Amino acid sequence: MKRIIVLTMMMVATTTFAQEFTEQDTLRGSITPEREWWDLNYYHLDVAVDPDKKFISGSNTIRYKVLKKNQVMQVDLQPPLTIEKVTQDGKKLEVVNNGNAHFVQLKKKQKEGDFNEIKVYYSGPPKEAVRAPWDGGFSWKKDPNGNDFVATSNQGLGASVWWPNKDHMYDEVDSMLISVKSPKGLMDVSNGRLRKVDEDTNTYHWFVSNPINNYGVNINIGDYVHFGEKYEGEKGTLDMDYYVLRDNLEKAKEHFKDAPKMMEAFEHWFGPYPFYEDSFKLVEVPYLGMEHQSSVTYGNQYMKGYLGRDLSGTGLGLKFDFIIIHESGHEWFANNITYKDIADMWIHESFTAYSENIFLDYHLGKEASADYVIGTRTNIQNDKPIIGPYNVNTEGSKDMYYKGANMLHTIRQLVNDDEKWRQVLRGLNSEFYHQTVTTKQIEDYISKKSEIDLSKVFDQYLRTTMIPLFEFKIDGNKVKYRYSNIVEGFHMPLKILIDGKSQTLSPTADWKTQELNGDLSTLKVDRNYYVDHKQVK
Repeated sequence: MKRIIVLTMMMVATTTFAQEFTEQDTLRGSITPEREWWDLNYYHLDVAVDPDKKFISGSNTIRYKVLKKNQVMQVDLQPPLTIEKVTQDGKKLEVVNNGNAHFVQLKKKQKEGDFNEIKVYYSGPPKEAVRAPWDGGFSWKKDPNGNDFVATSNQGLGASVWWPNKDHMYDEVDSMLISVKSPKGLMDVSNGRLRKVDEDTNTYHWFVSNPINNYGVNINIGDYVHFGEKYEGEKGTLDMDYYVLRDNLEKAKEHFKDAPKMMEAFEHWFGPYPFYEDSFKLVEVPYLGMEHQSSVTYGNQYMKGYLGRDLSGTGLGLKFDFIIIHESGHEWFANNITYKDIADMWIHESFTAYSENIFLDYHLGKEASADYVIGTRTNIQNDKPIIGPYNVNTEGSKDMYYKGANMLHTIRQLVNDDEKWRQVLRGLNSEFYHQTVTTKQIEDYISKKSEIDLSKVFDQYLRTTMIPLFEFKIDGNKVKYRYSNIVEGFHMPLKILIDGKSQTLSPTADWKTQELNGDLSTLKVDRNYYVDHKQVK
């Protein structure tokens, strides 16, 4: 019998939004007692991929540290895949299954501080992606020459859609070996660095030496050719490697010139690339793309923009390849700094949508950057809050992309010091290096380092669908003004332009009156602030 959980989320001041969740949502989305007692240390994922049968089989060795005594461990794997057996020290263990969650009954006494291992054997036909990467799983495709072209993508849906693991974002494995047996004549490209290839079985062994989130782990199989370059970055020489379909090699050599330009801009604004030890890769796949750590997947068909479209409507979106820039931005915000709960997915997507205009800022200047991010406001729906419900594996509104980016652009105006703002962004990646975080940690850090209490700004833009409305009345050389459509206690300085000259007001929910110089009929709100405005009588 399924347990139904009803959560209420604030939509606007006077309406509510209800959503039902099941026991499976809770088992997937919360830190259960069967998860919290052990800490991930190492995975060895060893899997054989059979595209003809759309079938996989293999094992995952899970090494962990015992934090406190317990004899039941939750391992996640989604049907139709099945766990064949689980062993510890060579002994077969009983497994109690509950949907996607599998409770391993351990025989060996789990002593605090010990490092132990289990090995999970599994097989089956994994879920096939319908519309990757949004509806994830395995993509079983063919390239133009009829070769198998296979890839995985699984954010939100969960890595347990194709391999057994501790499928919650709060605990990242410290390091990982990925061994993939591929069809003869084809190559697997996964995360980290290639350690060796077993020629007899065509098994590729990739090692990740940094912590990695589960959804960032991937398999990509194709008729790949490789080229690369050395990038002299903030932490030394970075290997940048590119794996593309054989027929696309020359096209990719020209098109991927956006990659070092990306690295230069993002190291300036966000700090050093977080995974020098594991290299940086772009890997061509049969879907649009995804931010898999050190193995960023690419399927934008060698076009500028988003499949040839400019999401900002300004023309600036066609100055770069959207997938190279956006998905690589996630190496800082998603892979370096990772949310603990998908309800806080804005930490990934708001900053990475913002990285698009930061890229433009570095290469084309501040005005171009502003034009772009302001242009993306047309994509904002204000359908529900950006932050979703916690502990049930559910994200908030897709507005986390461009509403979130415009919130950050607005905060940049409040900081009013671009070097200080840059140090805030770089500081985030330093302070939370290779960590999983909560919204509160990110909000508190930005407020502290900017020396501005931004708590109500975050409440306004992340937790409601309300956009602040700046209302004003003009009476001779005086202006009367206030904010409406705001959360209680909201206050945010606002720049206005009179005769084209900038002045700063401090609106709150209460009407204020201020005498101003110039022709007040020319009053405009600075476009860099994400607020609505209306002149009232």
